[in-house]
Amino acid sequence: MCVPYCVGEENWVDSRTIYIGHKEPPPGTEAFIQQRFPDNRIVSSKYTFWNFIPKNMFEQFRRVANFYFLIIFLVQLIIDTPTSPVTSGLPLFFVITVTAIKQGYEDWLRHKADNAVNQCPVHVVHHGKVVRKQSRKLRVGDVVLVKEDEAFPCDLILLSSSRDDGTCFVTTASLDGESSHKTYYAVQETKAYNAEKEVDTIHATIECEQPQPDLYKFVGRINIYMTNEPVARPLGSENLLLRGATLKNTEYIYAVAIYTGMETKMALNYQSKSQKRSAVEKSMNAYLVVYLCILISKALINTALKYVWQSDPNKDEPFYNQKTEAERQRHLIRAFTDFLAFMVLFNYIIPVSMYVTVEMQKFLGSYFIMWDDEMFDEELGERAVVNTSDLNEELGQVEYVFTDKTGTLTENNMEFIECCVDGHVYVPHAICNGQVMPGAAGMDMIDSSPGPAAREHEELFFRALCLCHTVQVKEEDTVDGIKHGIHQGKSTSFYISSSPDEVALVEGMKRLGFTYLRLKDGRMEILNREDEVEKFDLLEVLTFDSVRRRMSVIVRATGEVYLFCKGADSSIFPRVISGKVDQVRARVEQNAVEGLRTLCVAYRSLNPEQYEEVFQQLNRAKLALQDRDKQLAEAYDLIEKDLILLGATAVEDRLQEKAADTIESLHKAGIKVWVLTGDKMETAAATCYASKLFHRNTQILELTTKRTEEQSLHDVLFELSRTVLRQHGGMTRDTFSELSGDCTDYGLIIDGATLSAVMRPGQEGSNSGNYKEKFLEICRNCSAVLCCRMAPLQKAQIVKLIKASEEHPITLAIGDGANDVSMILEAHVGIGIMGKEGRQAVRNSDYAIPKFKHLKKMLLVHGHYYYIRISELVQYFFYKNVCFIFPQFLYQFFCGFSQQPLYDTAYLTLYNISFTSLPILLYSLMEQHINMDILKKDPCLYRDIAKNSLLRWPTFIYWTILGVYDAIVMFFGAYFLFDNTTFTSNGQMFGNWTFGTLVFTVLVFTVTFKLALDTHYWTWINHFIIWGSLIFFVVFSLLWGGIIWPFLNYQRMYYVFMQMLSSGPAWLSIILLITASLLPDVVKKVIWRTLWPTTTERIQVGTNACRNREIRTVSSAEPGVPLKALIVNGLQCGNVH
Repeated sequence: MCVPYCVGEENWVDSRTIYIGHKEPPPGTEAFIQQRFPDNRIVSSKYTFWNFIPKNMFEQFRRVANFYFLIIFLVQLIIDTPTSPVTSGLPLFFVITVTAIKQGYEDWLRHKADNAVNQCPVHVVHHGKVVRKQSRKLRVGDVVLVKEDEAFPCDLILLSSSRDDGTCFVTTASLDGESSHKTYYAVQETKAYNAEKEVDTIHATIECEQPQPDLYKFVGRINIYMTNEPVARPLGSENLLLRGATLKNTEYIYAVAIYTGMETKMALNYQSKSQKRSAVEKSMNAYLVVYLCILISKALINTALKYVWQSDPNKDEPFYNQKTEAERQRHLIRAFTDFLAFMVLFNYIIPVSMYVTVEMQKFLGSYFIMWDDEMFDEELGERAVVNTSDLNEELGQVEYVFTDKTGTLTENNMEFIECCVDGHVYVPHAICNGQVMPGAAGMDMIDSSPGPAAREHEELFFRALCLCHTVQVKEEDTVDGIKHGIHQGKSTSFYISSSPDEVALVEGMKRLGFTYLRLKDGRMEILNREDEVEKFDLLEVLTFDSVRRRMSVIVRATGEVYLFCKGADSSIFPRVISGKVDQVRARVEQNAVEGLRTLCVAYRSLNPEQYEEVFQQLNRAKLALQDRDKQLAEAYDLIEKDLILLGATAVEDRLQEKAADTIESLHKAGIKVWVLTGDKMETAAATCYASKLFHRNTQILELTTKRTEEQSLHDVLFELSRTVLRQHGGMTRDTFSELSGDCTDYGLIIDGATLSAVMRPGQEGSNSGNYKEKFLEICRNCSAVLCCRMAPLQKAQIVKLIKASEEHPITLAIGDGANDVSMILEAHVGIGIMGKEGRQAVRNSDYAIPKFKHLKKMLLVHGHYYYIRISELVQYFFYKNVCFIFPQFLYQFFCGFSQQPLYDTAYLTLYNISFTSLPILLYSLMEQHINMDILKKDPCLYRDIAKNSLLRWPTFIYWTILGVYDAIVMFFGAYFLFDNTTFTSNGQMFGNWTFGTLVFTVLVFTVTFKLALDTHYWTWINHFIIWGSLIFFVVFSLLWGGIIWPFLNYQRMYYVFMQMLSSGPAWLSIILLITASLLPDVVKKVIWRTLWPTTTERIQVGTNACRNREIRTVSSAEPGVPLKALIVNGLQCGNVH
């Protein structure tokens, strides 16, 4: 049985051996050990028919509230309690059932999708014939035939294809979103076998690593036993066809299955992300603990008072029901059962239905983001996507935004601007006296024309850029329905690459006279200025990676072997031994300051001996099964040296539309924006100025390698700290985020190397221990921070550092590429942009948006609304439950602490489920306390809800006190009014159930009217639900007490409600008590809004005043008043601040 790769054993990867076509290797070559692998069945579902109920119940009862109500329900079943078990059991059953149905339905859909995939037919070569079988029956070692436009059924190694060169084209859109056609290669020795009978004769084994989730990494080798001597060839990611990818522009391929079912890379990427919890959820749990303490204290007080009451012999028990001696001895057991009975009686103070309502609010509320037409991008045809609805309200609490630069702030749509060869600058259009000459197909050297020797260098530079890339050439005029390369009505070739930079450079060379034509049979063809085709043998490709930050190719032309290398200036200049370094460096720095992306190009000639040595080094590294990446990196390092500098290129990546406006709005909202990029400092800084992250008056503080070389890191940090603290002194973070005019605005720039030094753990006795604190102190006092030359992991480290800082701010990370995934997963909220660098960021994010500009509405409007809604929902739930259960507590003082319930069982059961649940759910979905246009125009309103301001302890205590006050008014109001009005019109006396019903009626109307008073945004749905729920309560009460129900053993509520309504004093009591309950809250709001209004309240008052003025204008307008004047008046009102 194979052993999977273990975390922590990075230096050891257990390998697996696959026998192609299940053929044993020849005797004497290697031992034949048939390993067991899983079948090709995909399982994305959580449950089976048999384990659904136990597993789902276990998961649900892990929630504290559910478990608590289960215990209460069991207590009601076991001991004699004042209320029926139904009162706890029914709400719990409702909550559990609704959740189970939702999760069961979602899992049924997953089962359905799994079955569709697992039963899909595939073609397998068996004994020289192609047979059909279901996908789930595919086994490791089977040789599979895949035809054009079919998806690969499992992870395969390409053996041969219908193309002579053994290549095939594949799209991996369903895996990483990249729609470009990628080229994959068959091994040289097997590519000729392109018929089923020939493929069946292949005798080979594959050794490869155990399955792991990285889509872009694969290490293996194939041992071929076709001749006397077995041949070993390396296998890499360029030979591996992944499940879910689709075959394109290739008639058919033959490939062998190596990873099947849940071991495919696609399945290994199914794993769910770690659960993120919002600040609101943490507040809810804290409040729940407080209310649990209140519940326990109520039960303890009542239990103690019961025994004080019963200490009087006259009140202990009546003469006809005296206790036996044995019963008198069992004090402790009786006290405990009484305590439990009181717990049951008061347990409704814990709102079990709140969790279901919150879940429904989050789930349904997330559709408003997906349905938002303003967040729909016509160019991409994409809408915003919600992957996690649990964090909706967190969008209204963001304090830090960490953003990538390329593809997030910029378009990632590269345009070739210029190139510099030995100090001579070339642009793609002829320029004369500053004017672009129309129709000029040549090029212009802005500097003086080079001599013959330089001319040769110039052509070598152009050839280098035409050869050093992984661009594909397509002849068709459409790809995935999008037209390309149409010129004067004819179909011409166009370029496709996973990197937009490479396409821009190759197209730039085309405009400068050197056209890359194709790669065919291992030969690269280019068309030079004289329209001659030059052919180069492509010997090796040293692929690009983010650590080396460069790529190289080794080619042979007319007997000479060249290594061409291109990459970032920081990775090329240290490896150069000759060339006009100073002139090129000066031009690179100038371009970087202008915000252009720069690359340097160099070359090296290799003699036959050197090439042979290079070939051996690469081959050894490629064939290694263990540490292949490390060995390849070492080999590349040895090969890419002693280079001769040719020149540099500059491409422009334009800012996304409204990126600057979005950043400015976020600043006004009190949100700090950090840019984390892998780009060089000058380029990133230019983008930051363009996007208004830095302003012209921003004082830039540098914490870079260049500066730490001149001074020690310790000195630089303390100097910067003194600078910012001298200005800001004792100001709070919120004060200097407002960036007042007389306050210096600081911006910090830090690079990856310096960040590593800052983050490094301090040694004993050294000063480095507090570097992190100093760095954080500087950052807190800066309005914006730019981190450049960042590795993906460093981006996550920065986010983690800020998250763990003293204030524990809410962070948001936004990016579009695979290198942003680590910070997206680390931040409280992760947002992916549907860009050109694949869909990995989108797949790993909590939310996905088409463009960076949509972040503005996402936070300032949707985030604001979600937070306002859910904070009211949480506070209101606790408030209405205090109103509900505190009269029950007071009632015990008037019934000898006998655990007599105040309300009927039906009312206890339905209060949270039916009578008061729908209005608050609708409020939490539809409330708009301010018009969304005003929220967009005035980002400062976001500050009103910052730092969880609506769920702080003072607000929570106010709602609780309000609930207690309302409960006291309801109970004692009804008590004192009944004192004198004890008779109805027919002389019948009111009983305890009528008293309880009166209190309950006042309660339902009060809490519903309280919500109506808090509602600012009224629609017909609000009216229907709010007044409809009150009508439902009245109708239910009439039916419940007006009919003799056959299934009830006793009916204590019979005719109670009708009798109450037949009494004039009862009607008066209801109206007076509702008014008395609501009045203090209304008075408090009026006083607060008049004396200490928030920005939000000022705008609400202004908007209402405008609306009233508009109505008066319309109503008093004479018939002759033009409509235009009225509309203008309305528009002016809409802009009131």
